[in-house]
Amino acid sequence: MNPAVSAHLTTGSEKHMAPSQLPDLFDPVFTLEDLSVFYGAYEAVRGVDMRIAPREITALIGPSGCGKSTVLRCLNRMNDLILDARIAGKILYYTEDLYGDEVDPIEVRRRIGMVFQKPNPFPKSIYDNIAYGPRVNGRRKGLDDVVEEALQRAALWDEVKDKLKQNALALSGGQQQRLCIARAIAVKPDVILMDEPCSALDPIATTKIEDLMQVLSRDYTIVIVTHNMQQAARVSERTAFFTAEVDERGERHGRLVEFDATARIFSNPADKRTEGYITGRFG
Repeated sequence: MNPAVSAHLTTGSEKHMAPSQLPDLFDPVFTLEDLSVFYGAYEAVRGVDMRIAPREITALIGPSGCGKSTVLRCLNRMNDLILDARIAGKILYYTEDLYGDEVDPIEVRRRIGMVFQKPNPFPKSIYDNIAYGPRVNGRRKGLDDVVEEALQRAALWDEVKDKLKQNALALSGGQQQRLCIARAIAVKPDVILMDEPCSALDPIATTKIEDLMQVLSRDYTIVIVTHNMQQAARVSERTAFFTAEVDERGERHGRLVEFDATARIFSNPADKRTEGYITGRFG
């Protein structure tokens, strides 16, 4: 999506939006301004400021419990599905408030797709997994082309083109994860979020997913959560390092420590906490 055009996050919206005026080297897809995330009274993540660039891979790294997956789920309002979850601060999608009163969360999740840690294909055929989203969105014609294009883009077509009617659960773990990526692509999203997409995969399947991410980033903005620092260094252009701070009551709160070009984060981090984590001294 061109940031100069409408995000159309409201059902039937026809408003048009000007390009972001934020002073930066790029017009961000997401702008997080003093973002905090609460589950009930508990503040899980505190005070995150970040700009996410278009058509790049941004990696979120840090120890367990630091809030990186929580922040990721805020970007397509998946946290709305959790009882008592709420945010403070602001998330802009281009220049539109992602949590504005008129914004349709269903449209948000169509434009901002998600791939989860564990492959989760539907217990349907390979074909029906890919066609499901377009059908829900009202597409009735040309589904064969949609399915083929999505599987081609997910580097899976050659492996499954002769068994599209077979159950997707019969695929290997790596194939299932690429199928889930194809399923996300089929509804023409603008952004793909990935929460530990390779943690359940073997090294060969992981390499295929990493290669696929780099190809897809030519056309999609990708944000990935990973515990694998080598993976972040291999695939991402920018990296955000989160940590967990403990307050005087013993409660842990996720905090963004540093966000910069991946090359700088891994070669010359500005914060000693980042250096300690990537060198293995803590975390």
